[in-house]
Amino acid sequence: MHRTPLSRRLTSAATVLAAVTVTGGIGLAVATPSAAASCTGYVALTFDDGPNANTTPTLLDTLKAAGVRATLFNVGQYAQANPDLVRAEAAAGMWVENHSWSHPYLTQLGQDQMRSEISQTQQIIEQLTGRTPTLFRPPYFDTNDTLRAVEGSFGLIEITADVDTRDWDNVSADQIVLAADALDAGEIIIMHDWPPNTIQAIPRIVANLGARGLCPGMISPVTGRAVAPDDDPQTTPTTTTTTRSTTTTTSTTTSTTTTSTTTTSTTTTSTTPPTTTQGPGGCTATYTVQSQWPGGFVATVEVAAGATAIEGWTVTVALPSGTSINNLWGGQPSGTSGMVRVTNAAYNGRVTPGQKASFGFVGNGIGAGATVSCAAA
Repeated sequence: MHRTPLSRRLTSAATVLAAVTVTGGIGLAVATPSAAASCTGYVALTFDDGPNANTTPTLLDTLKAAGVRATLFNVGQYAQANPDLVRAEAAAGMWVENHSWSHPYLTQLGQDQMRSEISQTQQIIEQLTGRTPTLFRPPYFDTNDTLRAVEGSFGLIEITADVDTRDWDNVSADQIVLAADALDAGEIIIMHDWPPNTIQAIPRIVANLGARGLCPGMISPVTGRAVAPDDDPQTTPTTTTTTRSTTTTTSTTTSTTTTSTTTTSTTTTSTTPPTTTQGPGGCTATYTVQSQWPGGFVATVEVAAGATAIEGWTVTVALPSGTSINNLWGGQPSGTSGMVRVTNAAYNGRVTPGQKASFGFVGNGIGAGATVSCAAA
């Protein structure tokens, strides 16, 4: 857990969160979808205070579903109490690092106690994962020269953060997502293992980063900055390709019966090309699957005006059979499956020529195959 501002970036993130609080229950729209084929930079997603039997499995499932890896700063005594979870973290391709043994204010301890806090955690993580941690995050970011010298004696580099979500303070998922939007290439964001709103925010954070060409990466043990992963574990999350086939049979009867069969195969990867439709009033809707994983996906819809401004809009999303909406932001949905009508939120109904509004959602099932149509109010 961390409760101490660190830098201008942490201060600015807190300011952003305060601004969101003023807006009340208004949802957030994700960033504009990007068709970038590769990462233009890397950021580090970090989660403190695990492992926890009640939340770590869900955190790992969510990260794997989003196809990303993260750095997990584990508390040693929790690692000792939950050895299978530590092994699961490593097996999922996460980087398991040191967050002290008992989460104390380390600068209030003597040097020998500092050493014990770090040493015990190094040992238990190495024992459970077969890898010695190279990064150390002091609890509460409480540090001094003495502590840094002790860290150095274990070959550890001290890691704080550039962006603090303050997720420990019961902030909303929208606030966490908006804080993450402040990330730039090379930077590190701090979150925690246990807040449910943090886990809910992960798919949107990943989608927004991808729209800006940023990918979650590892923290360099040399520079302490986010960089591209330099390893390729067997369990690294990978893009999953799903193929669906449908068969249509038609019959024509004269003196004889002729039957023809057509088979159509649709392949869905991590992203699909945008589908754009224009509706009444010059309203145009563009549907994009940002990411797809087995059992779920993240999609966004952009609404654009024609030659004249739109004062409100409704997008009808036709979802394939077996597909449903789990969580939607940036609009008001009429339902969760089948034909779902999404009307604008209070803040994004007016769209002028050349501008766009957007909404997004996390879905269950396969994102490809959905269609959208837009009508101006």
